[in-house]
Amino acid sequence: MSVSERFYEEVKKLPAPLRAEVRDSVQHIASKKKREIAPESELASAGLPLSLAMRGMENEDTPSYSTEDLREVF
Repeated sequence: MSVSERFYEEVKKLPAPLRAEVRDSVQHIASKKKREIAPESELASAGLPLSLAMRGMENEDTPSYSTEDLREVF
């Protein structure tokens, strides 16, 4: 029996709400995997993920650093 057949047999034993949860989890994992293998150009053209990460931060005050701030003091 293949892995997918064993998986199917186990999932069939679950009550309907849990089967739906398993389905949702599998879809989430598949979607996540698809995003991981998306070409860089596809992500860049969509403006992801940096634009989403920076959303709402346009007007925040940012600290100013000088080269003195970069020096390590012992």
